[in-house]
Order: sequence, then structure tokens, then C-alpha cells
Amino acid sequence: MTMDPPPFDPELAAALEPLKDVMEPGLTPDGIEAARQDAAMEVFGSLDLTMDGAFEVEDREVPGPPDAPDVSLYICRPVDAPPGARLPVIYYVHGGGMILGTNRAGVDAALALALDLGGAVVVSVEYRLAPEHPHPAPVEDVYAGLLWTAEHAEGLGGDPDRIVLAGASAGGGLAAALALMLRDRQGPPAIGQLLMYPMLDDRNDTPSSHQMAGTGVWDRTANETGWNALLGERRGGPDVSPYASPARATDLSGLPPAFLDVGSAETFRDEVVEYASRIWRCGGVAELHVWPGGFHGFDAFAPEAALSKAARRAQLGWLRRLLDDRKDQTPRSEGPLAGH
Repeated sequence: MTMDPPPFDPELAAALEPLKDVMEPGLTPDGIEAARQDAAMEVFGSLDLTMDGAFEVEDREVPGPPDAPDVSLYICRPVDAPPGARLPVIYYVHGGGMILGTNRAGVDAALALALDLGGAVVVSVEYRLAPEHPHPAPVEDVYAGLLWTAEHAEGLGGDPDRIVLAGASAGGGLAAALALMLRDRQGPPAIGQLLMYPMLDDRNDTPSSHQMAGTGVWDRTANETGWNALLGERRGGPDVSPYASPARATDLSGLPPAFLDVGSAETFRDEVVEYASRIWRCGGVAELHVWPGGFHGFDAFAPEAALSKAARRAQLGWLRRLLDDRKDQTPRSEGPLAGH
């Protein structure tokens, strides 16, 4: 087996070239603070997240985990929703390797999907970052925000019976962990999990993680930095919780339908493929896309590239099918288990 990396898609490679100075691979712990101040992070503060006035947006502080600070939610509601509407809710978890980002990061992708769906409420959760706040702080923040969102969905114009978990990169891993927590704690059920190039496995030892060392946007060194920040000395050991590293879960049954996608030329390729395969082996439902020549986060960095547009179409198609299927089901508030 060769350790040569797969080639990047030519159009994506051209888009990656000017980013090299600000998105170099090989992030180490000493570089975390500088990365947080990087221009690539600052750009999220300048985006128009009303999507040209299509959404009204607000920050809201909601109760966090027990004995922990409140959690900040960025709530985006379509301005043209009819009175009394019960729209789907996309509960979004941002990326950043567990060490970077805010609830503004990447939410424009979720908002674009909401627009293309014909209207959805988007709730983006802010979670405490490692290494200052190691596991379980990030995932417990995400869980607390989801509990509040489900309880108050109708007041936001959303439907508590149509909540979709979504996340990219580290946020995809946290969304997968959230699905496990909701199952195990018998929390409010989500109808699907949209996992975009998710960060799933702290062991960081797949063939793709070795192939992509020193290459692309988020390489094996950066991945080790993120996981070490979250888990410290536990990383790679026998006692890592699946709520930190979903690939550690021994049982992937009973989860909501999943959409997973990943690039062929990125660190997370093999762990994402394996996670989808394990969902199938447990009798679950998953749709998997491996985008040829895609680097990590390619659709965010090069949204006009043909491969990026194909990825967005696939995500949108899955969401539409998921929500269409849900229309024919009885809401849980009226079903046979109501009150139990």
C-alpha cells in the first residue's frame, strides 16, 4: 500500500493554492491562539448571515449543563414564514477541530440549505473550546442547547418533531456524538444527522490520516493537536468515551438516518467510510458520499467549484427526502407513546 496522497481535484487544487499562506497544515499546540486570530477565522464575523434579509437573527443565552455557564445560540428564522408555521429545524454545530470557531462559523452553509428547502429555522450552538475546556464540556454544551431548542421550537416557528442535527468537521463529530447521547439518555429525538466531513476518531491512525500528513487543510499533525486538546493523555487510549470520539461507540443501532460525506484526499476519509459501514452493519440507515479529489472543507473554501456544487446538491436532496418522509408520519405528540 502506498502512502502517496490521492490527487486533489484540479479545480479545487487551484482554489487551495492562494489559501496556503493562511491555512498551512501541521497546526501544533503553540499555534492554537494564532489560529484563533487568523484572518480566515475573522471573515466569519463579516458575513451577512441574514442572507440578504431572508432571516431575522438573534443571539440568545440559554441554560447550559449543570454547574456550567449558559450556552449561546445563534437563532435564524425566515422572515417570510407564515404565522403559526412549524418549520423544520436545523440544529447546527460549527467546526474548528474542537479548538477554533464560534456559532457563526459555517452557519451560512446551513442557512443556504434552509433557503433551498423553502424555509427552515437554523439554530447554531456555541460550545466551549478545548484545551481550556476539555471533554465533556463541548458535547455537554451541544446537548444542553439541543434540549432548549427542542423545548422551545414552536416558539421559534419550528417543529419539535422535525429537528435535524447538522455539523461540519469537529461539529460533525459533535453532532454524531449528540445523536448517541440523545439515544442513550432518551432525549428528544432528532429525525436525521447531517455529518459533513465529520471528525470521528481520536486514534488518528487510519491510512488516509497517514497519506495526508503534511498536505491539505487539516492534516494528521493538526488532527492530533485537536484531539490532544480535547482529551489530553486519554487520547488513543482504551477509555475514551464515544461521546468524545463517536468511532469508539460499540453500538451504532437505533440512531436517526445519517448523511455522511468526505473528500477522497483528506485525513477523515477512512474513518467516515468506516462509520457509515458500521451504521449499516448495525441495521441503520446511512447515505455516504466520497467526493473524488476533495480536500477537507472543500465546499466551504471553494463553493463555486463543480465538486462543491455537487456536494451541496447531495446534501439538499437528502434533506428533502428526509423531510418528505417525515410529512407522512404521525407527530410524536399525537402518537401512541405520547406521555410516556
